[in-house]
Amino acid sequence: MTTDDERRRLRAAAYTADGKGVVGMLAENGLPDDALQLAGDGLLAALDQRVENAPVLARRLAAALRGRAWPGDVTLADQLEAAVGTGPQPLLRSLPVDLDELADVLEGDLTQGDGHIDLSTGEVWTSSALEYAIEAENEDSDPFDDPSRWLFVECRGSRLGYQDMEWFIATLEDANRAERLGIAIEGRGAFRRFKDVLSRWPGEMDRWLAFSDERKRGRAREWLAAAGYRVAPRRQRP
Repeated sequence: MTTDDERRRLRAAAYTADGKGVVGMLAENGLPDDALQLAGDGLLAALDQRVENAPVLARRLAAALRGRAWPGDVTLADQLEAAVGTGPQPLLRSLPVDLDELADVLEGDLTQGDGHIDLSTGEVWTSSALEYAIEAENEDSDPFDDPSRWLFVECRGSRLGYQDMEWFIATLEDANRAERLGIAIEGRGAFRRFKDVLSRWPGEMDRWLAFSDERKRGRAREWLAAAGYRVAPRRQRP
């Protein structure tokens, strides 16, 4: 299991497309079994930049993803193997989407509505941002009806996130903690109570945050692939 600091550093390196930094961290600390999706995005950037040792790590990571086989894992493994030349190129169009932002729309509050992805930029728009843009442009019709420009994202709510909590509880070795968390997720306000109880054990809270992030990231990637797209490697700013 990676530490919170290690995941934070890996996330920063992946987000800024610091390919050398990603490869250095993975070479030093090994593949993070609780952050394989995040590591994969960082390695895609490293491969795009032709960073030394990136292909070796990518092949190892692809094998680990296939072995775990969570939502989105096989999709990412296919992309990594295609990038190093050991697998066919996925028949998916490349799009620079932020998976965290996409996951926030897919699994957000149903009362906040749906969203769209701008297919020309990969930018994810929330429902509230779209409404503001329409009002600002004083549009009489919805400019986001063009399917060649916009990809609709339906908010699915928190059902899958709730299942993640159930799955996480099942992994706990301490029966007392598992029982207390199981009671916490019964009824309305389950997510808040779950985190309130979990906060008593910082180590378990860190493990949950990594687990939840990895699951949501993978589901967002899988949703994007089903829509015909793959995440484009991030580009470093000059």
